[in-house]
Amino acid sequence: MQVIIIAAVLTAADQAVKAVIQRSMFLHESIPVIPDFFHLTYIVNRGAAFGVLENQQWLFLLVAVILFLLYGVFYRNIPRSRLIHCGLGLLLGGALGNALDRALKGAVVDFFDFRVWPVFNVADMGIVIGVLLLLWYSWTHSSTK
Repeated sequence: MQVIIIAAVLTAADQAVKAVIQRSMFLHESIPVIPDFFHLTYIVNRGAAFGVLENQQWLFLLVAVILFLLYGVFYRNIPRSRLIHCGLGLLLGGALGNALDRALKGAVVDFFDFRVWPVFNVADMGIVIGVLLLLWYSWTHSSTK
């Protein structure tokens, strides 16, 4: 249940922030927060990270559905670890946040712009941090035989 709560909170936060960005900014508008370092830049991304596989919405939606199905099938076998539950919750919440954008808008809303990295959003942060937590758990709990 902890995984679902984390996923729901992240999804809600992601969608709320995206709604604020869409209501208060024009598409492609960029607002310097820390000039030449961090801007809020409203763009839409029709691909995955770095814009790869542009306009393949069905593929990304399928991946999100598969992630949730796998969680549903294996949730009883998931170790009782806060690290795993947090990682899975962030990963699933990020996948759902971006999937909602793809299904409802045809593209993902991005806005965090650090000028040296592609523009991203709250859901993307959840996915990356979630995967890193799962990798950390795997690395620190791997058995060497």
